[in-house]
Amino acid sequence: MLKTLDLNQVMVLDIETVPQYPSFQDVPPHLQELWEQKTHYQRNSEQTAEEFYEKAGIMAEFGKIICISLGIFYTEEKTNKLRIKSFADHDEHTILSQFSALLNKQPAALMFCAHNGKEFDFPYLCRRLLVNAIEIPFQLQLSGKKPWEVNHIDTMELWKFGDYKHYTSLNLLAAILDIPTPKDDINGSQVRQVYYEEKNLNRIVTYCQKDVITTAQVLLKFKGMDIIPEENITIVT
Repeated sequence: MLKTLDLNQVMVLDIETVPQYPSFQDVPPHLQELWEQKTHYQRNSEQTAEEFYEKAGIMAEFGKIICISLGIFYTEEKTNKLRIKSFADHDEHTILSQFSALLNKQPAALMFCAHNGKEFDFPYLCRRLLVNAIEIPFQLQLSGKKPWEVNHIDTMELWKFGDYKHYTSLNLLAAILDIPTPKDDINGSQVRQVYYEEKNLNRIVTYCQKDVITTAQVLLKFKGMDIIPEENITIVT
């Protein structure tokens, strides 16, 4: 499939998420109880539900999306280039509405690519769209589709080569494929702190965009192509 994959029909995607509330104390009591039940078997014997709440961002029931970054390949003067655009806001409904409106203008055959997207990004987006009462765009819908009709590419799944137990981070995959990545990134575990304590959404947007660029470069490697040099990557507002 990758040999014949038309990059111009691929949208690379990454999302950043945080807990819905700054701290466990801010969570409504009934949701505190549900959080305690949901995480009972994930917490070790010494962890309280409150201590574990910093991980709430990875669960769509208790988290929210604060940034969606997208990457589009295009060719100009026979040169492959990449254009990056982000939707970021403190109001999740605003982000998802903008994202949905963009997808509604795209062809139904548009393919998504993300690292660990099938386990995280794609289902998380669908769940939060549903919570926000926004219709799930056709490109994200799975119901009624046969596996080969689902236009989702997952670079982590590609690297597994059928090994369902194998997890490889995007940074590790980039390193072994000799893809240069910025050294000044925050990591995923710091997003909650940067958002709620530093109140620096722009820093998170930059981090999200860098992950999209890295994922795009990984996809090119899987296709046996050269990566796109920095001067051919454009970030649009």
